[in-house]
Amino acid sequence: MNIQIFGKSKCFDTKKAERYFKERRIKYQFVDILRYGMSRGELGSVKNAVGVEALSDDPEITYLAYDSDKLDKLFDYPELLKTPIVRNGKQATVGYCPDIWKTWE
Repeated sequence: MNIQIFGKSKCFDTKKAERYFKERRIKYQFVDILRYGMSRGELGSVKNAVGVEALSDDPEITYLAYDSDKLDKLFDYPELLKTPIVRNGKQATVGYCPDIWKTWE
């Protein structure tokens, strides 16, 4: 398992996700999304796994017509992303999803 947690350091759900993996002694890499962002490739991989609509519930994003415009906006403004974003290879989740993470173990 190669777990990456993209989140905000002050986000409650991000802290819960980190605790979930710590309690199970599963190694993970934490990336502060506000400080470092995500690469276009990482963002595209997450979009392929969960869909672009799941990445943000900001009305400014949902009203954009094209997925490519939405991704560009999310890439430029990572604070609009829902967190935590947890990746395991090509699999990904947005938000706190322990039921899905259990299937990864």
